[in-house]
Amino acid sequence: MLVGRAAERRVVESLVAGARLGHSGVLVVSGEAGIGKTALLAHAEGVAQDTMLLRATGIEAEQELPFGGLAQLLRPLVAAMERIPAPQAQALGVALALREGKGVDRFAVGAATLSLLTLCSEERPLGLIIDDAHLLDRPSSEAIMFAGRRLLADAIFILTAVRDGEPTPWTSGLPQLHLGGIDLADTRELVRLGAAGGADRADLHVLLHRLTAGNPLAILALAQEPERLAALAPGTPAPVPEAVGRLFTGNVEALDPDAKAAVLLAAASGGDLSVIARACSAIGIDVASLSAAEDAGLVRVRNDRVEFTHPLVRSSIYATATPSDRREVHRHLAAAVPALDVDRRAWHRSQAVLGPDDGAATDLDDSGLRARERGAHAVASTAYERAAQLSAQPAARARRLLQAAEAAWDGGDGQRAGSLAVDGLALDSSPAYVGRALRLQGIMAARSGSLLEAKTSLVAAADHLTDVDAASALGTLAEAVEACFHLGDARTSLTIADRLRTLLEAEHDVPTTALGTMAVGMARVLAGEPTDDIREAIGLLTDHTVPAGSVPSAWMILGPLFVRDSTTGRGLVRQAVVDQRARAAVGALPHLLFHIARDGATSEHWAGAAADYSEAIDLARELGQTTELAISLAGQAWLSARLGHVAACRDRAREALEIGAAQHIHLGTAWATFALGDLALGQGEADVAASTFAELTALLDEIGFLDVDLSPGPERVEALLRTGRRDEAAQVATAYCDRAAQKGQPWALARAERVRGLLAGHDEIDRHFLTALELHTQTLDVYEQARTRLAYGARLRRARRRVDARTQLRAAVATFDRLGARPWADAAADELSSTGETAQRSGSDTLDTLTPRELQISRLLAEGSTTRQAAAALFLSPKTVEYHLRNVYTKFGINSRAELSDRLSDLSM
Repeated sequence: MLVGRAAERRVVESLVAGARLGHSGVLVVSGEAGIGKTALLAHAEGVAQDTMLLRATGIEAEQELPFGGLAQLLRPLVAAMERIPAPQAQALGVALALREGKGVDRFAVGAATLSLLTLCSEERPLGLIIDDAHLLDRPSSEAIMFAGRRLLADAIFILTAVRDGEPTPWTSGLPQLHLGGIDLADTRELVRLGAAGGADRADLHVLLHRLTAGNPLAILALAQEPERLAALAPGTPAPVPEAVGRLFTGNVEALDPDAKAAVLLAAASGGDLSVIARACSAIGIDVASLSAAEDAGLVRVRNDRVEFTHPLVRSSIYATATPSDRREVHRHLAAAVPALDVDRRAWHRSQAVLGPDDGAATDLDDSGLRARERGAHAVASTAYERAAQLSAQPAARARRLLQAAEAAWDGGDGQRAGSLAVDGLALDSSPAYVGRALRLQGIMAARSGSLLEAKTSLVAAADHLTDVDAASALGTLAEAVEACFHLGDARTSLTIADRLRTLLEAEHDVPTTALGTMAVGMARVLAGEPTDDIREAIGLLTDHTVPAGSVPSAWMILGPLFVRDSTTGRGLVRQAVVDQRARAAVGALPHLLFHIARDGATSEHWAGAAADYSEAIDLARELGQTTELAISLAGQAWLSARLGHVAACRDRAREALEIGAAQHIHLGTAWATFALGDLALGQGEADVAASTFAELTALLDEIGFLDVDLSPGPERVEALLRTGRRDEAAQVATAYCDRAAQKGQPWALARAERVRGLLAGHDEIDRHFLTALELHTQTLDVYEQARTRLAYGARLRRARRRVDARTQLRAAVATFDRLGARPWADAAADELSSTGETAQRSGSDTLDTLTPRELQISRLLAEGSTTRQAAAALFLSPKTVEYHLRNVYTKFGINSRAELSDRLSDLSM
């Protein structure tokens, strides 16, 4: 019963009412055992009768069954699964054991859950009510939470209850409603409704309120036997869960032996009455013995299931049984579950043994593999760890611990993964095992931002793998090169490149060869050397049919990014993201989106780059990917500087610098510093820009990062010239031009010619700037081209060639306006005005008013995606897409997709 709770009822009623109006909401009700969470959820069910209610209850005995909670919840919607995007339907079908398949991305299941819920809510409002959510299997919780965080404009509410003090993901980042005890007046009413003999004591409710701190379940339980209260000394504390637990176990003690055995079987099982009946028969008792437990208020039997009246009943009964009784119960349950329910059988068998048991370990090993193939990595990890505990041989124990670590990492639990990997290293010192364990540690360190540790672990892993698995060693060294890239460690990367060349001599597999060759090329570029190896790797990827997933998608983008010309490998770039979105591989997206954003920011797709950076940042935060967070923040800061977004640039740069300093992510530090220098230069603060670029140059020299593409040489020269330090500018220019010539790529060579043009005499202006502009045509970076035109026009004006200057300055204004680079557009317009001509300005002011999410949606729809396709690609609901689209229409003053496409075709999306 629900007594009082007026404020809490209003919160819940508002949640339900919002769903009726098409406003999504999520609420997590928390509190101690017996505080009234279940009663509040029942109240919600009562006020939501006009919605389609989906219910689930977490059960301790089923915490290790993959997606068991999600299956409970979505059972009424399974028939609609065929109507969501095919990759998502496949992922969800495999997760729920409705389809054959393996290798499911855990976030793909969340994306599919979102799609299914929002699809069905279009027909009728949906309410998801989950009791004891802290007892759901973790993969189910993660899938539901993934969906819940992305609901906005859908007729859906999610209401869950969790117990205080229990480990659960539900208390992180979702709206919370904490239940405390009821007040004295409500205690009086509850006692009146539920007390047995002795309720006429005038002070009973006062005593109960003091003893229980207003816990309704404890009040009701203690009020049933007021004689117990008389034995309490004044001021005696009665912790609520313990007090209630004792009462429940007291009820069990009153049962006859057969009823005790039957109720213990029920407590250890998942509640399936047929399984309990078979187990009862095996030990020679009648399942009808459960009737006594029903009469005692411990269980309810309905719909072929045995349900406990409260989770404390179940936990109290199970906890007070002797260890030998519990093992015996699990032994009978293992024999009683259906033959096809191999996972449940494996878990019961694992709880029935005392000491090592290789048979039980093998069963759990198989269960872990099935869970992993369904994307239930947290469950798989627990299965592998328990299998390791049951393994008699150290080598088998170590192997299973490493499997547990890998599954924990895939499930997003890096801390546990690291601990399991270390435990395994103490049991197996073979090169293959140590190499595999160190590689896992290195990958975890790289994603979490511990790049020095990542580099060390990955190189050490390759040392162990070289003689036993050369292909794995090669891939591990490629990952080490990427860690060096983020560290800015060119020296180590060159050493690794030498090892990669040796391995490549004996390698014939095209994807592996392409990956290794790409890594060699990256290492050489970091050291300021030419990009021939990267071009060779791109050729391998474009000339051969490479199996999907055989080369990480991010590496398919890295090659074109490092080459930075307008032709090489461009087809690999966008396809990589399309493929990952189609596969709903959310976990890989932050890494990939950063590179896509970087590609957009170095071409003309700035608005798209801003949206991609924003999504990368949001996902990296959600997934705990520190390295991707730091470099995406730095990339967005750099773009914000060029757009003239002062506050955004400084905020993003500050956070990137803080993370970079703490985690030695030197690449993020360098980009963030570059962003601040660019910001100062664009705002006309030449002194600040010059000192910031000098600081960046010192950092790059200190860490040995020699790739000229990260050098701020041209910007520093410009800042120094503005402050009258021409001799210093000439020295910086000479050093930059030498390194650009060494790399020999058009992007850096064009910037070098611009530098020369800035310092040249009047008779040399045209030669250097025209050469620069010719080189720019071989790249996609229209911003750099516009910067060259601005510099060229300014030099021509100062040489009193105003007519010639206007041509360059008009083009610069037009490009900067199209990109939204307002500080530079204003500077070019001022220069043009000084020639006697007023700039004809066109801007992207309306585009600037769009949020990153609105930009993403606009871009996809303008490219021809349907609302549902855009929703699937961005892991949103169609109604959320429509909600944002309405905002875009309002801001643009348009009314159709065709108008949107026309408008965006004129802007830099």
